[in-house]
Amino acid sequence: MGSEGPPAVTIHVTGFKKFHGVSDNPTETIVSNLQEYMKKNGLPKGLILGSCNILETAGQGALVPLYQTLQSAISGKDSESSNSKRIIWVHFGVNSGATRFAVEHQAVNEATFRCPDEMGWKPQKVPIIPADGGISQTRETSLPVEEITKALTKMGYEVMPSDDAGRFVCNYVYYHSLRFAEQNGIQSLFVHVPLFLTIDEETQMQFAASLLEVLASLN
Repeated sequence: MGSEGPPAVTIHVTGFKKFHGVSDNPTETIVSNLQEYMKKNGLPKGLILGSCNILETAGQGALVPLYQTLQSAISGKDSESSNSKRIIWVHFGVNSGATRFAVEHQAVNEATFRCPDEMGWKPQKVPIIPADGGISQTRETSLPVEEITKALTKMGYEVMPSDDAGRFVCNYVYYHSLRFAEQNGIQSLFVHVPLFLTIDEETQMQFAASLLEVLASLN
């Protein structure tokens, strides 16, 4: 039987807990409610929603749980997602100064935290993975950021592609995730969202669902 459209894709999602200056992290709400929201509105064809995890907003101190989370996506390759050829990690992070959504194209091998993370770590100009080289080293997602952004803009969202995920925990997690994805034949994407004060919760939930739909439709 010829299969129609792109093969099934399993998408695993993460958000972050609160951190310095952001007591209510919108990504914690989005990711905590995503399973239920997608179920209620119907999963797009070809999409399997995998795990939805909330990460500690910390770098080095939270590496072990981060890798356990990333690893869970591929250890489950034989179970529910066995008919899925593609696995994508989608990481949501908040940019409290943003007025629109941003799809991040790359991460930089530099940890320079403007404030301590939730475990008190405040690195300055430290390479995230020293074996990769210096702090100007970048890793790029293999997903088509421009195409994804265009599709979401067409759906009516205020969204832009971005080449700068900052140098804080978002960039730190994305860099590790991109490296992990490359090593394990999967894909990774980071998306920055504004505060709910800027774009309300319902719109952000719709955006998250639309993003997954766009990712599932990619060939």
